[in-house]
Amino acid sequence: MTVMTRKPAGSARLRYHALLAGRDSDTQAWLAGQLCQVTQRRDDLPDDPEQLEHWAARHAAMVAHQHADYLMQRRQGAPRRYFANRAQALWFLQQVAPTKAVDGAWLHGCLRHWGDPRYHGLIRTYLEELGDGDPWCNHVLIYQRLLSRLGCLEGLPLDDSRYLQGALQLALGQAGEGYLPEVIGYNLGYEQPPLHLLITTHELAELGIDGHYFQLHVTIDNAASGHARRALQALRQLQPEQGQAAFYQRVRLGYRLNDLGVDTPSLIASFDLQGELLAALERKRVFGQFMHADRCRLQGRTVNQWLAAPEGLPGFLQALQAQGWIERNQDPRRCRFWQLIDGPKASMFGVFSAYEKQLWHDWIAADWQRPMRRVAPGQWESELTLETPCETVQMDGFVHLIAAMAGNRHAEPPGLRATRAYIRATGLTGGGPC
Repeated sequence: MTVMTRKPAGSARLRYHALLAGRDSDTQAWLAGQLCQVTQRRDDLPDDPEQLEHWAARHAAMVAHQHADYLMQRRQGAPRRYFANRAQALWFLQQVAPTKAVDGAWLHGCLRHWGDPRYHGLIRTYLEELGDGDPWCNHVLIYQRLLSRLGCLEGLPLDDSRYLQGALQLALGQAGEGYLPEVIGYNLGYEQPPLHLLITTHELAELGIDGHYFQLHVTIDNAASGHARRALQALRQLQPEQGQAAFYQRVRLGYRLNDLGVDTPSLIASFDLQGELLAALERKRVFGQFMHADRCRLQGRTVNQWLAAPEGLPGFLQALQAQGWIERNQDPRRCRFWQLIDGPKASMFGVFSAYEKQLWHDWIAADWQRPMRRVAPGQWESELTLETPCETVQMDGFVHLIAAMAGNRHAEPPGLRATRAYIRATGLTGGGPC
């Protein structure tokens, strides 16, 4: 007898991975439940869809004005609004990784309508998220390369809520024809460039982190000719002649799905540097509690004794300071403990990941901060070249091509080939490099 295991109803993480693998058996029922949650929510869309052009223009102008105010405040000496230190930025990049790994997935279902010009704007938006099959322009790969360069590719244990938006995007992309209004509404909301995107791009550069992925979405989503503009056009082109009011109400529900979960500024503000350092130490404690020699003692206890239980970790940090291994509020390079973990000749080389070392660095530095060199978005990519041979992909029809372009499979070599083959077969070519 086969025992069937059911996903916990509230587990966004399990739902996300089931959708990624194409093994979610009740996608539409779950999506309907999410839509029920937003029925009573408010949104900022106009009641009359004829006013959407004005709404989008007003939104773009408001964001531009707020960004100008932010830049003026920074010029006058205000601190960074989001990222107090580099560790917080690396933490944030990992927190949103599940969503970035399925960038654009809500539009996957539109691919089968390549013969209907009303869908072409949505299809082009999706193909641009996929970089038209170019691995240097595929958005998922751009983000993965960013995490890899930062030493964060292995990821952190994430709260279940971090998977909700990614699960919603996958579910919308797989739900089928019955959810077209909701897909249009979600796309309308997601493609309006928000203020936090502009601030994130600016502050990542200040911290020496290449913000090309975020800068790319500032430009490609623009309201004049980019994805935000296409989102409005898709609504106009695909709304039915009969039942427009009911259609638009469903569009508004899809739009509200963007608000489920924690918003970006609140997520960033929830970062706790010492809490994250203690969490990193707990992950190491399980493996390192019996690995240290007894000759090194801190306040009468061996390192192994300090690491024997989770509740000993805060005291361990205090002991490191009490005996002079760590002096906070100074350059970490002068710190005895930092010299143990940093550099190829360090006694503890490789014990901590790049992100974990950044946690130590910023916790030690505290109020002392070394000036950061700004990095121009995408600067690193200018030195790379790509040799893409002219390929002929032999596949049985569009069904196989479209299946290979789903979720984040489009970022794998077969998915990239399928994307290029789809573009050649449909003639829906792009507008230039990413």
